[in-house]
Amino acid sequence: MTVSATFPGPRIALIHALEESVAPVRAAFREAWPEAFAFDLLDTSLAIDRAHAGELDVAMRLRFATLADYAAGAEGLAGRTSGILFTCSAFGPAIDTVKTRVTIPVMRPNEAAFEQALAIGGEIGLIVSFEPSAASLRAELEQMAHAQNRKTRVHTVLADGALQALKAGDGARHDALVAEAARRLGDVQVVILAQFSMARAADMVRHVISAPVLTTPDCAVHALRALLTPCPAV
Repeated sequence: MTVSATFPGPRIALIHALEESVAPVRAAFREAWPEAFAFDLLDTSLAIDRAHAGELDVAMRLRFATLADYAAGAEGLAGRTSGILFTCSAFGPAIDTVKTRVTIPVMRPNEAAFEQALAIGGEIGLIVSFEPSAASLRAELEQMAHAQNRKTRVHTVLADGALQALKAGDGARHDALVAEAARRLGDVQVVILAQFSMARAADMVRHVISAPVLTTPDCAVHALRALLTPCPAV
């Protein structure tokens, strides 16, 4: 992201567990909110430890609290941090704990995309490439639907091998595997690419499925901008 010498927009902390999430969210900021000053905190051991542990243990929650405290207290030429956006989809409960800990807005990676999908309603397709995320994301989406009294069904598919391909530098194979997973969804009203690292495959998915395709970084940046940008006076 190009850094402006005047930093006209708010300071946003981006907290990542996968290095593959950095580029998609940076692209979303360039497209939708170039005035914001976004900075990155990256701990690539989080995803590895989460997959190995099989659950969010106390130690991992404390690591999230430490990252959030650091991010919330960061201050510089762009002022104090105005908001935190997590890009790691497998850590919802830990992020919810952070929301009760800090006084600035904190956004889970998927909540904005889930809100948009629920507004469309009907059959919702959820594609993941990090298997430990699947159950928690489905549960999060179903809980949101229940809280809003919306009748919907969630269809979850795993793009098996896609994340491994991306980590190996084979972006084309990653995108093809995500598109193949989309084909398996059948007749749905909306599709969510549930991880930030999957946003790069959106165009290929749109070629194989007619339903709207939502990417989590684009939805999150638009929602955070709407939350933190004052409405102009009438």
